[in-house]
Amino acid sequence: MALPNTPLLDQIKLPADLRKLEGSQLAQVCEELRAEMISAVSQTGGHLGAGLGVVELTVALHYVFNTPTDKVIWDVGHQAYPHKILTGRRDRIRTLRQGNGLSGFTKRAESEYDPFGAAHASTSISAGLGFAVARDKRGETSNVIAVIGDGSMSAGMAYEAMNNAAETTKRLIVILNDNDMSIAPPVGGMSTYLARLAATKTYRRIRKTAKNVASALGETVHDVGKKVEEYARTLVTGGTFFEELGFHYLGPFDGHDIDVLRRVLANAKEIDDRPVLIHVVTKKGKGYAPAENAADKYHGVTKFNVVTGEQSKGASAPSYTKVFAQALVREAEKDDKIVAITAAMPSGTGLDLFGSKFPERTFDVGIAEQHAVTFAAGLAADGMKPFCTIYSTFLQRGYDQVVHDVAIQKLPVRFAIDRAGLVGADGPTHAGSFDVGYLGALPGFIIMAAADGNDLSRMVATCAAIDDRPSAVRYPRGDAEGVMQADAAVPLEIGKGRILREGASVALLNFGARMSEADKAADKLGAMGLSTTLADARFAKPLDEDLIRRLAREHEVLLTIEEGSIGGFGAFVLHFLAADGLLDRGLKIRTLTLPDIFQDQDKPEAMYAAAGLDADAIANAALLALGRGVNEQRA
Repeated sequence: MALPNTPLLDQIKLPADLRKLEGSQLAQVCEELRAEMISAVSQTGGHLGAGLGVVELTVALHYVFNTPTDKVIWDVGHQAYPHKILTGRRDRIRTLRQGNGLSGFTKRAESEYDPFGAAHASTSISAGLGFAVARDKRGETSNVIAVIGDGSMSAGMAYEAMNNAAETTKRLIVILNDNDMSIAPPVGGMSTYLARLAATKTYRRIRKTAKNVASALGETVHDVGKKVEEYARTLVTGGTFFEELGFHYLGPFDGHDIDVLRRVLANAKEIDDRPVLIHVVTKKGKGYAPAENAADKYHGVTKFNVVTGEQSKGASAPSYTKVFAQALVREAEKDDKIVAITAAMPSGTGLDLFGSKFPERTFDVGIAEQHAVTFAAGLAADGMKPFCTIYSTFLQRGYDQVVHDVAIQKLPVRFAIDRAGLVGADGPTHAGSFDVGYLGALPGFIIMAAADGNDLSRMVATCAAIDDRPSAVRYPRGDAEGVMQADAAVPLEIGKGRILREGASVALLNFGARMSEADKAADKLGAMGLSTTLADARFAKPLDEDLIRRLAREHEVLLTIEEGSIGGFGAFVLHFLAADGLLDRGLKIRTLTLPDIFQDQDKPEAMYAAAGLDADAIANAALLALGRGVNEQRA
């Protein structure tokens, strides 16, 4: 594919080069930057719409501010591809989200222009405040700018930071990027408030008049015109909420007008009596018609055809997410007490399918996982059957609520934990590595992991039937293994696993979606003359103690296999074996887990190999236990 023509962008290696250009040239830089980003993401896949929406803002920030001395902190970081192109990483932009390539998010280790790494929402203002206070303590005068989207403003952490900011520093700039679209449409009172501010006809009429007056007066008195405009804006809309938090509120401004942006940012630099919030209105997917017309579908994309916008299609098997959604719909058709909760991820968790069937029983609470968990607890306490459906990595944000509001009260909240395990191109920030350990530490929790699609369907039915304590079912990203069977709607017996093949020498005890690789490993061991038992634990809590005793007593080697961190299923098995005295008989036991590192993004198969969780590594671990394997350095 031919690369776009980018004569001005070709002159920019670092933001200092951008700042050598005339202001009149910036609009062309934006066009070229947008074309370069579209070209790159069409080849790599990744987050498209968010970055397209902040092209002008990115250029204006690096033009007005002296980065990296001035700190720009991007919330979430998935919109930072244009930022990466302008900050010395253009030559690697087509390695986005690939092994040994650029991260899909901001990352401190990648560039001095990324002062703070982020891939979860609503952290930028808190981090920015930390940078601002550190600067103040050193007696310096640099600027700190936090860029946060309207979707991220639905999380309480953003307001906690803003509430603290005015009392802590007089110099912090927060840019509210209001694009009326996070991954799904933002929900709640704040999005309504922002829309009302931007839509006020009186404000828009006065703003247009002020802008025309400023233009007529000329550049030399432009600042006077801007002050008139800002005063009119304050009279009409006020940004009352932000003003009450102690911020100067400026806006809303057109986030795609590069001249307006650079003048507003330049003015904001001069305000030093309290923090500033600049409200800019942008369009997600700006400048690329397919992304503008379907912002949710172009939030994250696979490789695509730039001309048609058509994305590459994956495998035909249903995803685990879709299997979960279909199973939940089936259970809800039988029981009108079942409700579903998502934290701003309806399509990512499959609840868009559930919501189309049961809109009155589907609740999107925005980026507010803590609230989602306690909301579910309240529903459960009053007799409803909530399924709290959250990615493993995001459930971490609501852990105190899981402990205090759910587990201690033994409330039957059902946690559907999507993206459990490695997630490939999204890397360590989105990997679901820790949920078995952090939920397994809680008394009374029932924890399941699906080995295939049919098992996931049965586990949803199992959760629906549990009415006396919390439960969780974890399942990975990607296409579901196996085929649906006649018993797909039959609940499982709590705490009971299954044996899939019998052997006499090696026992493989799998927990979760590594089952197919464990099965291949059993084949490899069998071909070497090692008779191998393959078992599926299904439950990490409660453990199938009878199954584990049998495997420990009848085999020389026992391997536990899980797509989770140290301290999870394997640790639970070891604890039981030690307490039961089964380690005293010379059993060779090994726990195969994710490595004790944060694995960088790569193709899933490469990540599993590095983690020691593919068929070859599993078989080799058994051989090593027998003194016959090859020692290899794991990632």
